[in-house]
Amino acid sequence: MSTLKLKDGTELYYKDWGTGQPIVFHHGWPLSSDDWDAQMFFFFKQGFRVIAHDRRGHGRSTQTTSGHEMDTYASDVAQLVEALDLKNAIHVGHSTGGGEVIRYVNKYGKGRVAKAVLVSAVTPSMVKSPQNPDGVPMNVFDDIRLQTATNRQQFFRDLTLPFYGYNREGAVEKDGIRLNWWRQGMSGSILAHYECVKAFSETDFTEDLKNVDVPVLVLHGEDDQIVPYQTTALLAAKLLKHGKLITYPGFPHGMPTTEAATINADILNFIKS
Repeated sequence: MSTLKLKDGTELYYKDWGTGQPIVFHHGWPLSSDDWDAQMFFFFKQGFRVIAHDRRGHGRSTQTTSGHEMDTYASDVAQLVEALDLKNAIHVGHSTGGGEVIRYVNKYGKGRVAKAVLVSAVTPSMVKSPQNPDGVPMNVFDDIRLQTATNRQQFFRDLTLPFYGYNREGAVEKDGIRLNWWRQGMSGSILAHYECVKAFSETDFTEDLKNVDVPVLVLHGEDDQIVPYQTTALLAAKLLKHGKLITYPGFPHGMPTTEAATINADILNFIKS
C-alpha cells in the first residue's frame, strides 16, 4: 500500500501503475480512488502511467480534522505530484475532483501539466448566489449536510439511484455498482464528508478557469441529476481559454462508470489530439 506523508503529517493513499505519460485521476465526493477503476485499467492498458489518490479524509487516507477545502486539496495534490516527479501530466477530475483539478492546475501546474479533463464537474460554481442566479439553492446543500451528519448510511445508499440514473424509466440497475459506491463512501470520515459539502458547493472556480492556459476537455451528462450541466459545464467551457465541451444526452452523473467505454474513448482522443 503506497502512502505519502504530507507536510502536515497527513498520510495520502495513492495508486501508481505503469510507465509513460502520467494521467492523474481526482475522485468525487464522498468516494475514493477506487471510483476510477474503469479508467485506471483502460489507460494502463493503453501504455500510460496512471495515478489516483484518496483525498484527505476519504478512503484510506488519514481522517484529518482539518483541511477539507479546495486550497488544501490542491496543495495535497501538488505535494503528491512533486514527490512522484510527474511532468507532462494529464489531470482528470470527476465532480468535486474537477474542482480540485482546476484549482491545482491554476495554482501549481505550470511546467508540469499538459492537459486537463473535467468530468461531471462542479466548476465554476454550484450554489445559487447573486453572481450565480441559476445555481442550486443553498437548502439543497444544507439537506446534504444534515443527511450526512445524521443518516449517512441510508443517505449514501439512496443517493446512488440519481447518481447513476437508476431512477430513470428503463434503466438497468446494477446492485454491485451501488454497493461499491456505498462501500467507498462509508470508508471515509463523516467529518470530512460533512465539511467537503461546502468545498464542492460554495467554492468559486471562475478565476481558476479563466487563468488556465493548457487545453481542457469538459465532459458532462445532460441527465446529470447531481451537478446540472447547464450551470456548470456550459459556463466552464466558456470561461476556459482552450476549452472543448462534449455533453451527452441521457448520461448520468456517474457516467465514468456506467458509460466508461464512451468516456474513456473521448478522453483518449483528447489526449492524442
